Amino acid sequence: MKKSNRRELREKVLQVLYAYEFNGEGLTNLTEGILTDVSSEGDAAFAKQLINRVVSNQKVLDDEIRARVANWEMERIALIDRLLLRIGITELYYFPDIPPKVSINEVIEIAKEYSTSNSGKFINGILDAILSELKKSGKLNKSGRGLIEESLPKKSVED
Repeated sequence: MKKSNRRELREKVLQVLYAYEFNGEGLTNLTEGILTDVSSEGDAAFAKQLINRVVSNQKVLDDEIRARVANWEMERIALIDRLLLRIGITELYYFPDIPPKVSINEVIEIAKEYSTSNSGKFINGILDAILSELKKSGKLNKSGRGLIEESLPKKSVED
């Protein structure tokens, strides 16, 4: 089955972040090198924006993860899982045009391909918890048709 264009871009973002995690420098060179075969300017812009948001907000993102994995050290979470969680949280927080379920499903599918057999469930649990809190607090910044889940008001039953 052919992967969606955005899935391939997210995988490239994961590659950049993975290499950057070990290198700690040269983010621009890593990004340019890994995105070299991305022909669409819009696609390249999306990937670069995602990379830059993850890197610039890493402390906030890691705090969100830590808050949900009590009694578990960040370093014990598989690196791929940590990076995918950062990508998913970044999309939930900073990409109002991407539906939350799409962000969550995409990182779960990538985890199934690149990480452990339990990674999908682990990532889903954390991202679902964050999504629920964002909805409850009214901080979910999503707009447009299909981007927010709207439930119909319940009919009142009158006797």
